[in-house]
Amino acid sequence: MTKSADTHCPYCALQCAMTLKSPAVLTPASQPGSVPVPAEPAGKSPALNAPLLAAPLTVSGRDFPTNRGGLCRKGWTSATLLNHPGRVTEPLLKGLDGIHRPIGWDQALALVTTAVKDTRAKYGADAVGVFGGGGLTNEKAYMLGKFARLALGTSRIDYNGRFCMSSAAAAGMRAFGVDRGLPFPLADLDNASTIMMLGSNVAETMPPFVQHLKGARDAGGLIIVDPRRSATAAFTSDGGGIHLQPQPGTDLTLLLGLSHVVVHENLADTRFIEERTSGYEAVVRSVNSFWPERVQSLTGVPAELIREAARRLADGARKGGSYILTGRGVEQHVDGTDTATAAINLSLLLGLPGSGRSGYGTLTGQGNGQGGREHGQKADQLPGYRKITDPAARAHMAGVWGVPEETIPGPGLPAVQLLKSLGQPDGVRCFLVHASNIAVASPDANSVIDGLRSLDFLVVCDFFMSETAAEADLVLPVLQWAEEEGTLTNLEGRVLRRRRALQPPAGARSELWIMARLAEALEAPSTYSEDPETVFEELRLASAGGLADYSGIDYAMLDRGEAAYWPYPAGSTGTPRLFLDSFAHAHGKAVMTPVTPRRRRTPAANPDSGATTMTLITGRLMEHYQSGAQTRRVAELLATRPEATLQIHPAAAAGVGITEGSFVSVANERGEVVCRAELSTAIRPETVFLPFHFPELESANRLTEAATDPISGMPEFKFNKVWVRLAANPVLDSPRNSILQTTEAS
Repeated sequence: MTKSADTHCPYCALQCAMTLKSPAVLTPASQPGSVPVPAEPAGKSPALNAPLLAAPLTVSGRDFPTNRGGLCRKGWTSATLLNHPGRVTEPLLKGLDGIHRPIGWDQALALVTTAVKDTRAKYGADAVGVFGGGGLTNEKAYMLGKFARLALGTSRIDYNGRFCMSSAAAAGMRAFGVDRGLPFPLADLDNASTIMMLGSNVAETMPPFVQHLKGARDAGGLIIVDPRRSATAAFTSDGGGIHLQPQPGTDLTLLLGLSHVVVHENLADTRFIEERTSGYEAVVRSVNSFWPERVQSLTGVPAELIREAARRLADGARKGGSYILTGRGVEQHVDGTDTATAAINLSLLLGLPGSGRSGYGTLTGQGNGQGGREHGQKADQLPGYRKITDPAARAHMAGVWGVPEETIPGPGLPAVQLLKSLGQPDGVRCFLVHASNIAVASPDANSVIDGLRSLDFLVVCDFFMSETAAEADLVLPVLQWAEEEGTLTNLEGRVLRRRRALQPPAGARSELWIMARLAEALEAPSTYSEDPETVFEELRLASAGGLADYSGIDYAMLDRGEAAYWPYPAGSTGTPRLFLDSFAHAHGKAVMTPVTPRRRRTPAANPDSGATTMTLITGRLMEHYQSGAQTRRVAELLATRPEATLQIHPAAAAGVGITEGSFVSVANERGEVVCRAELSTAIRPETVFLPFHFPELESANRLTEAATDPISGMPEFKFNKVWVRLAANPVLDSPRNSILQTTEAS
């Protein structure tokens, strides 16, 4: 008899609903060959005590508002990794010979405890650092922030969400007073007549999302802004809408041009502006000099297309609803916060936010990218989206945790600065990494790897031997998504239940268990539970009264399938649509902030006359996710996209003798990538595109700069100068899978 369990996909923030099925159902005690482990013990929710499925599992899509039964290739193959032969199933300690060998949990925890104590004694508490991830459940993200600040006593904690949501978050906070990716349910897009999407290729990154674009496309109102003619941009053909194809790094200028048209053609919603916003006059002055013909000269987008797009947005707002959506393509810049602010200003000029049938939103990327940035693993935040420098917030958390307020450290370093401090005399010397493959995913990756290697002690919690885990002194095996309980918050701000369906390997442990044991060994103040529901109950108290208030949500209501959009104060019914009555600033209005493009750093001169200087943008492929640490282990996905390829325009390629499939060198002062060329007219002639899922000689982040947005700390991933030429010594046997092969062979 087939048994099943309902849960959500482990990958992106769309959090598609899925059902896991197996031909039998087994309890932990009855599963053949299993050894009961203290990972995620039974709690108060009936779901925690449910019988478990037997591997192997099959996956099917489940009807849910975001995916409506659909899944992408990654979702369909997600169960493959649950019994993968490369799984790390016991603690691994690196020897002097560089080989990782199994040790017991008691020894592993003792090593971490000693390393932390020794580091604090020699260098101070801030010499211990923690790096989290947007894939952690809300419970783990919350506990990681608490563990770092109280058990370790350090301010040095940040997470990989700094790389993908921080600019949009900063812009949302200063405009609206709160940051929730989509302040409306995703299904609201279905009724829109116009949708403008900037810097996001959802057709490849979130394929089930595209069904929500159909109404706008059928109405001829889909506007896609992207330097490439991506799979999403292709939906605008045959009357489906408009593709605006600016030069990389000019999105802010383009948005100012669109706002200029709205203001000077009297398309703005003057009543909305007067009643619900502040700062209008300053914004008008800031856009006056960005008339369409000037913007055309700066961006390469024809002036008439700029006018057409602005008019279409305004017409949609009046008639059938308009939405402006931003993604990483316009936010991962040194002016990313200002660019997102310009998009928000445009939406406010048109009266979109809070109207109930139009809106502005930003597309969260990681599975728990939204919840992961709300509850304390950011360098400057406490749970509930509270500022760590706010005396009232600190007093609240001290009360919840039962500690003196002065026990809680102040703000730490954002991710790029934190990584730059690794191994430095006054920096981090002992580093704990959770749910992040920073050796591949970080800007200027070569420098990050050097930093990891210079640490006194590196601990990585992972379920595979990622490129970062391979650098670790100690690897701690943790649970995968189908082996744990918890909650995540999707791109709409909807809190969802992750349900345990499968017994984990005997040696794997939950991060909650690890933190609880280490806190005990370190004699930390407060309490640290390994039970996810108990942790969630504490999170409810911690978030109460904050911007991201979860106090009215509990496991029982989520198990019943009730929709739970934060803020959800106790006694309320939640908030599916923000801003209907007011914005989150004290005066209730949205704040319009004038912004202007800033000059970028001049790149180093091209040292090679045989190379051409190009602008590199990085991004995702349909088959892979983030650093590829998981998807490169799925045979079906790797077979489809086994290597990185450089997308380059044929005209640019011809100038340096590059042909389809040629091995090319892509280099700058930070490093070099060697990969094959993919010729395509879908990209601008001065631009090249490289996916960031691959390691070593194919790692795009060898080339990206660790320059950051001064407000958000977001790195410059989407605008880097490179020199492209034929590879002098083609690498015929790419090392892209060396970590995978080594792990599985061992």
